[in-house]
Amino acid sequence: MKRVFYFMDWGIFGLRSYNYIFLLLHVLMENEYSPRSLVNIVWLLIALFIPILFWFPQQRMNKEWFILFELLLGGSYYIKSFMYSDQLGNVDYLIPSLTIGYLLTRKTAWTMPVLLLLPFGSMLFGTVTWEIALGSSSDNFLFSFIGIWVNFIAKAYHEKNKIAKEIDDQNKLLTQYAAEIERMTLLAERSRMSKEMHDTLGHSFISLIMSLDAAIALLDINPNLAKEKLIRIRGLTEQNLDEMRDIVHTMGEEENISLVDHVERLVNNFREYTGAVIRLTLNGTERTLRFDVRQSIIRVIQESFTNALKHGKATEIELNLHFSPSTLQVSIRNDGKPLGKIEYGFGLTTMKNRIEMLGGTFSISALAVTGAEVRCEIPLKGDKLYANN
Repeated sequence: MKRVFYFMDWGIFGLRSYNYIFLLLHVLMENEYSPRSLVNIVWLLIALFIPILFWFPQQRMNKEWFILFELLLGGSYYIKSFMYSDQLGNVDYLIPSLTIGYLLTRKTAWTMPVLLLLPFGSMLFGTVTWEIALGSSSDNFLFSFIGIWVNFIAKAYHEKNKIAKEIDDQNKLLTQYAAEIERMTLLAERSRMSKEMHDTLGHSFISLIMSLDAAIALLDINPNLAKEKLIRIRGLTEQNLDEMRDIVHTMGEEENISLVDHVERLVNNFREYTGAVIRLTLNGTERTLRFDVRQSIIRVIQESFTNALKHGKATEIELNLHFSPSTLQVSIRNDGKPLGKIEYGFGLTTMKNRIEMLGGTFSISALAVTGAEVRCEIPLKGDKLYANN
């Protein structure tokens, strides 16, 4: 983006310099030199170099002082030259007007009426007619407006690139949020499971060790009592083994957590970490689904949330789960940007494949005004979808 302003600044600066150099050459090429010619040469050199002490591309940016001296020096030379009737067809202030328009700020808005009135100043001292002054005034205003327009285009392009960069940064941040949500959910689950193993298996093993110590001590004193204690220890060991199997099974099946519980946890995490408004609606009675089936549905919902926030810039999301005896219908609607041409990239293709592997259908469409809707319909037929109770 800096290159655009660099090009614009140097382009305007070059045009202005060319204008004064051209005027200098015109004076130098006169057949007869006179004191007036010398004054004109000095005047033009001053008008060329003094203002650039305050504005020079990429170096000095005091636009207010530049415009002031441009009007005082270049504008006065223009008025003086305009007073001579033999130069009426050759004198103009177009390029300086363009430069002033390009560098115009709120503080220098007063220069616009000055540019309009500048040609009329020559009428007070010379033979300039009203029609000629009016034509020159309108030309100055037109070129200053062109300068304003060029500056506006450059700023608009700058803002577009700035916004594009901010969007890209937000997308990266949102991707990090999604990964962080998944990571923190995993860490929370691991922490909970480690506490449960500590509270159950840890306590059980301590009891076993203490009981074995007591049995060892009784071997020489009362073998029969030691045998009875060992039998009880064996039963306790079998019980602990069953508890360990339950915990391992729970870890493998994410505690046999229901789809609704998993969805509610996902919604709460996205609300907390992204600040988005997410409304969840549940209809019908949930049936216990296999872990991989639940996981596929959760991943589609998670990806839809991420896409709505990342690409659609949505602030509100509606998630609807409808359980019927034969199907599970999932709808994710958002109020994000209008959906253009749908291109199935890696993310959408993965979502579609997940649902189709379950025998379901996947679709994404634009809403009536703004936003998009993802719809999935999974048939709840056949034992392969259900978990064994």
